[in-house]
Amino acid sequence: MEAVTLGELVRAVGGKLLGPCTDESIMITGAVSDNRKVENGYVFFAYPGEKSDGHKYVPAALSSGAAGCVVSKDPGTYMEGKFYVLTQDTIRAAGDFAAYYRRCFAVPAVAVTGSVGKTTTKDMIASVLSERFNVIKTQANFNNNIGLPRTILSIGADTQIAVLEMGMNHRGEIDYLTRIAKPDVCTITNIGEAHIGNLGSKENIFKAKCEIFNGLTDGGLAVMNGDDEFLVKLREDAEKQRRFHFVFIGEAQNCDFRAVNIRDTLPEELMFTAVTPTGTYDIDVPAAGRHLIYPALTAAAIGAYYGMSNEEIAAGIAHYTATGMRMETLHLPGNRTLYNDTYNANPQSMKAGLVTLSHAAGVRRIAVLGDMFELGEREEELHREVGAFAAGLSIDTLVTTGRAAAYIAEEAKKNGLSDVRACADKREAKAVLDKILLESPSDTAFLFKASRGMALEELFQYVKEKEEQA
Repeated sequence: MEAVTLGELVRAVGGKLLGPCTDESIMITGAVSDNRKVENGYVFFAYPGEKSDGHKYVPAALSSGAAGCVVSKDPGTYMEGKFYVLTQDTIRAAGDFAAYYRRCFAVPAVAVTGSVGKTTTKDMIASVLSERFNVIKTQANFNNNIGLPRTILSIGADTQIAVLEMGMNHRGEIDYLTRIAKPDVCTITNIGEAHIGNLGSKENIFKAKCEIFNGLTDGGLAVMNGDDEFLVKLREDAEKQRRFHFVFIGEAQNCDFRAVNIRDTLPEELMFTAVTPTGTYDIDVPAAGRHLIYPALTAAAIGAYYGMSNEEIAAGIAHYTATGMRMETLHLPGNRTLYNDTYNANPQSMKAGLVTLSHAAGVRRIAVLGDMFELGEREEELHREVGAFAAGLSIDTLVTTGRAAAYIAEEAKKNGLSDVRACADKREAKAVLDKILLESPSDTAFLFKASRGMALEELFQYVKEKEEQA
């Protein structure tokens, strides 16, 4: 973060200075909400919390070198030489501060949202743009009203492009984030069932994702998935409105950036030819799965928008690396492959992971799946849908853990997958995995996938350690 004055902070958040320290020329060099990450000159935002209220850590943050703090409660006593800014809502204040800070820089920004593949798409875009530009991007999946301001406040004088991921659970959240970020380019990866329990229908999810256009600058670019049944509806809008322009990517014949000659059965990579307005060229994605044509083509379209050559774009895609626990691929002795895709899951991403597993090298392919969250009244239906889908693939064994994942197991067995082992919890799953490891000493591929709250990486780590000790 570049330094700003206390006066700028107070005006940005609409706050009131408390205590004797009122020098508005004090320089602020960073902003955090974790007192353990405070450095000299930082401002500490005291966020409220269900388990721990950030106001308890104000003294520790100030003692660690913070120049001052933003609070929603008047502490009554004040540490000498430290400023205190009172606001009604400290989380909202951080967003207001980030919005002010964003306007201080003429840095292009790319906003990424969608039901599935946001982080992969963000990472792919950043990898391409980094071939020419100094890029900052959302770290991990800090993509909400707390994470987005953190990323924006990391913009520096040498930043040339920011790539920002935006997540949501309810209507209005993307609208809030995009108005802070003011992107020049935006993309919606797809419309799926993630968070359907909160939003009620895919139509409502579509409307919520389309809030991303609210903050898009005039003359900007919107990159849309031309194979998505909802996003293709925007073609009509593209012909009518003139505030910004659309580019469509995908496999459909009328896509502006199109994938042809797709080789999606390779165990370690995806290869295809990109047909684009700037020419036709080959793309090699260093990860498996047909679904990766969409982040790759999105990155290609955005790279072209910023004037990059086809060679630079292809190189950037080839240099892509996945964020942790998103289809991480681990190779172990005995031709064992472990796919760790445990960061999150919804019906679309679960199916994509299963397809990748079905193409994996090895004589036995084992899916270890857990519950998918936030599916509301459709929970049973959508878990059963995944089970039926798994039964139609070249998968030999299905292990499930969790209450809802039992529906996956039941439906897979009903549809002809003979080796199905449903477990009530991870402890039971570990015992089942012990047996599988004895049954298949080599040439085996495992996929581990579930929603974040299931912490299924514990099973991935369990199998990994077992194999390394063998």
